Amino acid sequence: MLRQLSADSERFKTVTFQSGLNLVVAEATAGSRSTDSRNGSGKSSMIELLHFLLGARADNKHLAARKELRQMAFTLSLDWPGLSQELSVSRSGTDVKHVTLRPTLLGQPDLSGSSRSSLFGTNEGQKVPLAEWQALIEKGLFGLTGEHPGVSGRALLSFLIRRVGDHGFNEAVRSFSRQSEAKSTPNLAYLLGLDSALASRYQDIAAKKATRDQLKKAVDDPVWGKVIGKTADLRGEIAVRKSKIDELHREIGAFRVVPQYEELKERADELSRRIQDLGTQDVIDRRNLDHLEKAVAEAVDPEVQYLEQVYGELGLILPGQALRRFEDVRAFHTAVVRNRRTYLGEEIEATRRNLEARKSERARLDTELSAVLKDLSEGGALDRLTALQKILAQEEAQLGALQHRLEVAQTVEASSREIEATRIDLVREVDTDLRERQQQISQATVLFHELASRLYGNDRPAYLSVEAGKSSLKITPKISSDVSQGINKMSIFCFDLTMAVIGHREGRAPDFLVHDSHIFDGVDDRQVTRALEAAVDITEAEGMQYIVTINEDKLAQTRSLGFDSTPYVIEPLLTDAYDEGGLFGFRFER
Repeated sequence: MLRQLSADSERFKTVTFQSGLNLVVAEATAGSRSTDSRNGSGKSSMIELLHFLLGARADNKHLAARKELRQMAFTLSLDWPGLSQELSVSRSGTDVKHVTLRPTLLGQPDLSGSSRSSLFGTNEGQKVPLAEWQALIEKGLFGLTGEHPGVSGRALLSFLIRRVGDHGFNEAVRSFSRQSEAKSTPNLAYLLGLDSALASRYQDIAAKKATRDQLKKAVDDPVWGKVIGKTADLRGEIAVRKSKIDELHREIGAFRVVPQYEELKERADELSRRIQDLGTQDVIDRRNLDHLEKAVAEAVDPEVQYLEQVYGELGLILPGQALRRFEDVRAFHTAVVRNRRTYLGEEIEATRRNLEARKSERARLDTELSAVLKDLSEGGALDRLTALQKILAQEEAQLGALQHRLEVAQTVEASSREIEATRIDLVREVDTDLRERQQQISQATVLFHELASRLYGNDRPAYLSVEAGKSSLKITPKISSDVSQGINKMSIFCFDLTMAVIGHREGRAPDFLVHDSHIFDGVDDRQVTRALEAAVDITEAEGMQYIVTINEDKLAQTRSLGFDSTPYVIEPLLTDAYDEGGLFGFRFER
């Protein structure tokens, strides 16, 4: 149970709690003006401070971080399982990331259940990180051990201590306005003894659907659609990329590093140049050979006999001396022609020998070049192998990117029937589990019905509806009526009290429940009276504590209807007195 809320300021009004019903009353003073309001008396601030001390995250906009309150250290004393004395937790706006816990637990089990011999070291208490305090709350107050997806101590406390600022009194199954049922119901299921893990799986489906919707929008976008691509196109690219990678793997697997690779490469280049030069020389020699053979054919003996015939026909007779001179000339020309043919023949033979020699040389060089090229084709230099491995790594990285895009594309293009099939399977599984837990559900339903019947009588149907919905586990408190703000608030009252009692019975929740006075907004005075009477009876029977803030005029109406509130009104009495009537002993701008 919660025992005391205090601060290290003399002006702060310490709130001391008791077992059973606790009424924190705010009243209008005799000197109040019509413009004064009890909204500034500190009722909601008390709720905020309870959350602050029970591990709520706080930023610079939080109540305790305000300039007027930042230097105050607030303290909450409460009972703790396994401890024979009260545990106190202190926290201030100057250091919201830590709390101080007291007393020292030397010789006693560690609250966290860890292997450390003690959580605290001195009688001054121990400063503990906020995250560790939250873990202690989960284990100590809610029995959360092991994995409980979707369930947290802070979320559970948000149902047991609803906050007006979060619109916690709008709906029974939500502790703040924007909370989805898929996120809230695992916590409700845990308190009611249902399978919270099954309830949390609705969040997975919701996340997949949200992802698909967002990606679908991206695909429909003309720019992002090109980035993601289509499944069919990506499969084709992946097939080509895999083929190239396989080829690189084979090439690298068969690769043989040749130590003299560069020397062999230079020799191959040299042989290639030599063979090319030989070919060029062959072309020149073949052209020369053709010219030589033509020159030989054109070299003929000179003929001078026709001169004698010509002269005879002209009636002239050449003298013998002249004829001898023609014979000498012919002999000379014959010698010249013979010598030319001899020279040309020798040149032709030399050219042919050169062609044959180069032919043999080219054949030898071709053989050597083939051997060198074979060595090069079977292996290569180490830097070539490194280059191949780098190319392979790049190709594999690109393949990975393509496969990731394919996964995204498949998610985008996944039929809604696939998500629906998963949803149907989960609904079937949850439905089966609820049938197996019908006794647990009936226990909660009967308790809710009894509470509602005390408020509205047996003629008005009231029950808890628990079913496997399409988007979440559906836990719905129902009190048959027309749409009414008052009945909605009393439905929340009955539901919260049912949830707190069932959770406490099974060790899944602490023994307290706290409501702000907004729980009675729009509620008929008769129902307020019966609600307080029901709270007295059930907290006494269950050994629990119900803390509720209430305005004096509303409480006066319950007295007129026979409810004796005297034993349940706790100190202090809050007023709307401007200077010192509120919880903090002074007013400040909120």
